[in-house]
Amino acid sequence: MESKKHFVIDFDSTFTQVEALDVLCDIAYEGKENKDEIAQQIKSLTDQAMEGSLSFREALESRLALLKAGKGEIEKLIQALKGKVSDSVKRNRHFFENYADDVLIISSGFKDFIEPIVVEYGIKPENVYANTFTYDASGNITGFDRSNPLSEHEGKVKLMKQLQLNGEVIVIGDGYTDYEIRKAGLADKFYAFTENVEREIVVANADQVAQNFDEILFTHNLPTATSYPKSMIKILLLENVHESAKLKLESEGYSVELMKGALDEDELAEKIKGVHVLGIRSKTIVTRKVLENANRLMLVGAFCIGTNQIDLEACQEKGIAVFNAPFSNTRSVVELAIGEIIMLMRGIPKRMRQMDKKEWKKSANNSSEIRGKKLGIIGYGNIGAQLSVLAEAMGMNVFYYDIVEKLALGNATKVSSLDELLATADIISLHVDGRESNKSFFGAAEFAKMKDGAIFVNLARGPVVDIKALNDALESGKIRGAGVDVFPVEPKNNNEPFESPLALHENIILTPHIGGSTEEAQVNIADFVPSKIVEYINSGSTYNSVNFPNLQLPKLDDAHRLLHIHRNVSGILAKINTIFAKHNINVEGQYLKTNEKIGYVITDIDKEYGPELITELKNIDDTIKVRVLY
Repeated sequence: MESKKHFVIDFDSTFTQVEALDVLCDIAYEGKENKDEIAQQIKSLTDQAMEGSLSFREALESRLALLKAGKGEIEKLIQALKGKVSDSVKRNRHFFENYADDVLIISSGFKDFIEPIVVEYGIKPENVYANTFTYDASGNITGFDRSNPLSEHEGKVKLMKQLQLNGEVIVIGDGYTDYEIRKAGLADKFYAFTENVEREIVVANADQVAQNFDEILFTHNLPTATSYPKSMIKILLLENVHESAKLKLESEGYSVELMKGALDEDELAEKIKGVHVLGIRSKTIVTRKVLENANRLMLVGAFCIGTNQIDLEACQEKGIAVFNAPFSNTRSVVELAIGEIIMLMRGIPKRMRQMDKKEWKKSANNSSEIRGKKLGIIGYGNIGAQLSVLAEAMGMNVFYYDIVEKLALGNATKVSSLDELLATADIISLHVDGRESNKSFFGAAEFAKMKDGAIFVNLARGPVVDIKALNDALESGKIRGAGVDVFPVEPKNNNEPFESPLALHENIILTPHIGGSTEEAQVNIADFVPSKIVEYINSGSTYNSVNFPNLQLPKLDDAHRLLHIHRNVSGILAKINTIFAKHNINVEGQYLKTNEKIGYVITDIDKEYGPELITELKNIDDTIKVRVLY
């Protein structure tokens, strides 16, 4: 027979978000000039007691001497504390209600205000142990019951000795007085509870740090409000993703690590172990080898437009959703393209290099306006189309080529072949994706078909252009200038050198893959991608995923949500529903969508389920992954 578990829980800054006496001080001194001074003194005394640097009785006496309060203020305090219950306590109300016999509140605070708060969560009054105030005839606080062991030094230890609890004792609190129970050998485990406050000395002495009650309940295999505590979900962000992305994800309760540079395949294959969500930009390559080591990965977020650096097929096979930011930096890339086109048509890069050498070469030779010039756009997607609009507004004549039928914007002209575009345009701007079939897409043959003296700009992907062919075209004078922001091989970080034969040419603009690197774009991306991550983790929504069937799901209330990812074969949905019927489970809502490779079923059910249900769902043939949200 399993031994009984006793959960001994502190009140101040654990069950509630605040220290009650601090709040009582605010209430008692509201509107008084010395409020801030008294509040700071009380807080300092509280901190010293919680850290163990001041005996509790001494701190208690000093705090009460500063407080001028009575029963009226206590009633106001109770109302205030009801709105300050810790989020994870509120989230897991069912635990406190269902395990009322096993939960004890042991606090050095006061039962006068503690009991009215905790009984609303099902905790029994007889399981609440705390100090009590003494009052005068007018209801003013005069002190405390000094016979109560909780008012003494190591009071919680003395009380625990009196209680003589049989079974496993688990202590949860934020203060040194909570740790003292474990130190005295009267508890089997002490959790430093850090949801509201983190005290260094308490964390250092804890058996385990718990950011919330979800973690503790999950560890002890007890029912929680979520199937997996958010604070245990590990997110790894690489390549100096904008800090606001980290903050947004942390505000959801996830554990987030931000690294400045990219990682190579071997480094990432090791680092990815235990990670649930990976966030990258363009330099990190997520290969099949990396994914083989990703034992917990459920999502990859690309904080950029392209996803060619990710093995999307391998992600599908492993049930890993991939999201990107297809629109967030479009404007930034387009503005750089326009800027480079103007600079190159005017021959500005060459003039700048001459000025650097103290040469004064004032001349209009090979310097042209862009108005009236023919811009050829290869790839009429989000960036190509917006470039088309801005270029036309500046007086250019726009032509474009795309292998997919795309509606022309404004007065742009669609041409029927790449050769026609190359023979027509004064400026070629490349905006194709980085799929494997586009490697060396633009080479010697394409440069040869361009107009003599044309301008070439590549802000798309490095591997799509043959660098030797571009270098030869510049050396021969076939093209008069080029702007290049992306390269087949790029440094992993800002400490590695960049080398290229292109750097020797005069009328060239080389930039370090910064087409989308504006503050505005990074903020937009840092908002968009985390929102997709949060939606997928919290609700299962795959809207805008690049490799999963797209489903936008409604909010779930009073039900449980199960996600089933499988290979796209017939009969899976029938097998899923047969299992539900076998367990007498009523389906409240069900959503199915497939693509050419995988199927995605979301089922909302109305009753509690046992682990055997999940096991049976996982054992369905062609199942890739089963996720449980609630």
